[in-house]
Order: sequence, then C-alpha cells, then structure tokens
Amino acid sequence: MLDATTGIEPRQGKIVAAFAAVYLIWGSTYLGIRFAIETIPPHLMAAARFLVAGAILYAWARLRGAPRPSFQNWRAAAVVGGLLLLGGNGAVVWAETRVPSGVTSLLVATVPIWMAIIESLRNGGRRPATAVIAGLVLGLGGLALLLVPGRLAGRVDALGAGALLLGSFSWAFGSLLSRTAKLPKSGFLAAAMEMIAGGVWLALFGLSTGQAGRLTLAALSAKSLVSLGYLIVFGSLVGFTAYIWLLGATTAARVSTYAYVNPVVAVLLGWAFAGEAMTLRTALAAGVIVAAVALIIRYGARSAAPAARLAVSSASPAGTPAVPRQAATAR
Repeated sequence: MLDATTGIEPRQGKIVAAFAAVYLIWGSTYLGIRFAIETIPPHLMAAARFLVAGAILYAWARLRGAPRPSFQNWRAAAVVGGLLLLGGNGAVVWAETRVPSGVTSLLVATVPIWMAIIESLRNGGRRPATAVIAGLVLGLGGLALLLVPGRLAGRVDALGAGALLLGSFSWAFGSLLSRTAKLPKSGFLAAAMEMIAGGVWLALFGLSTGQAGRLTLAALSAKSLVSLGYLIVFGSLVGFTAYIWLLGATTAARVSTYAYVNPVVAVLLGWAFAGEAMTLRTALAAGVIVAAVALIIRYGARSAAPAARLAVSSASPAGTPAVPRQAATAR
C-alpha cells in the first residue's frame, strides 16, 4: 500500500531513507573529521569517537540478547580492530592534517582495489574476472592521475597520500581477515568490539606520540566538538545501523554502491563547505577511480561466493568497522 503523503510504499521509503543515510552520512564523515581535528589531536579524536560509539553499540547489542563474547572473540576483535581503526582510520585522521578531505576520500576509495589484489594473491585465491582486472588497471591509472606530478592543476601531499594508501591496504586486509576471524555472530556486537579495541589502540598510539600534550581544553572549538559528536552519533551509529539494516533489506551489490557514491559526496562537501579546490586533476581522477571501483564491485561480486561478499560491502575507513560474514550474507 502506498503512503498517502509520499506515494511510496512504507518499506520502499525506509530503503530510500537508509540509502540516503549511508550515502550522505558516510560521505560527510571526511569533512566531519577535518573539522574535528582542527582543535583535537587526530588519534585522540578518533579514539574518543570509537570508544564512545563502541560502548553504546556494545550495550545495545547485549541488551538485545547478544551473548557475552569470549576471550577468543576479544582477541580477534583486537587484531581486526587494530588493522581497521589504527591502521585504516588512523591513517585517515592523520592524513587529513595534510590532504584535503575530498582527495582523502578518493584515496580511501581504493579499498576495493586493494581487496581485489589481496584476494587474487592469497593461497587458493581465484583469478579475477576480466572486468575486475580492467577495473584494477583503471583504478591504478586514476591514482597515477591524482598523484603523479604533471601539468594539470593541483598536487597532493606525498606523505599524506602514502599514509592513506597504506591505511587503505590495512583496512582491506583487516576486512578480509574479519571473514575468518573468531568474531561473534552478531554483526552489531562484532562491530562494537572492533570499535572498542580499535579505540584503545588509537588512544595508546595518540598518547605514545605526545598528542595529549597538544590537547588544550580551553582551545577546543565548538565546531570540533560538534563534529566529534556528529561522527559518533551519525557516522558511527546511525549510518552503521542503516548499513546493517540494508544488508538484510536488499542485495549486497546494491548496498555496496555506497563505495563509489561516498567519494563524490565527500569531494562536493569539501568544495562547498571547506573551500577545498575543485581542480581539473581532482575531477578527472574522481571519475576514473569511481568508475574503477564500480567495475570491481559489480563484477567481483558476481564471481564471489556468498560468504565472501563482504569483500565488496565493507564499511569505510572514515566510517565504521566491517561486519563479520554472517551479517553480510543474512537475508
């Protein structure tokens, strides 16, 4: 039955709203990170974000009946959470001190490229389809267009770009590892544990690198604090809940489209609200990388086994951790 006001079926309306949340909220987290780290040291900001969000999600999952996790579950969460959040998100928050948020999102969009490469090189890995290989070549060409010095306007900080590529590799490796790691069957509980473990790693790294000495409470701006709250509530809770719900309401292939919509949203938001330059180099690279990711996700998912489809529907290094395979394949 159609809603009398919107003319849309209630369930269809929920799906549209959930897609809008995943597209817009996760696309906006890059800008939120940029504003948050203006007055909060990057790794301590990320630690606060994931420790708070993880604690809330953990309590919610347990209240909904998720069983108490075992020591093995926590050990797996510590490894996966370290790769995803310290390695992946940690690289993002640090790199955004040197690289525009829009460009950061484009480099992070290479995660499916890394995942396809790792998957093809592992023992027993299958040869990627021709279209996936074309996507890999196209994606590498987009990276070259974005990073290699040339006549086109705009140049990316080499150190920041290198950190983002390493972080994207860490996120891809952690996402693939989460398939076989001894994580809880509950996707919400597993993600909560990864957030908590990753948040601890981020806090330890921030403290060990002297970031606490750069944290001055009197200097914290309202914009940074509001951005941190936005990242906790919307980036790590609302957006993630919408993502998990969509995995059960529609196909993984459709849900995975966020991976090539988010960079476009991030580039536009950075240009509109942070004054980031929209150069010809960035625009061309964005088109090439997004097209490459679309090829890899679309044709990679067709050849993947059902239990492996998490490889094309993992969350983003700027958003929330990946979920275990059970949640990704539940229908």
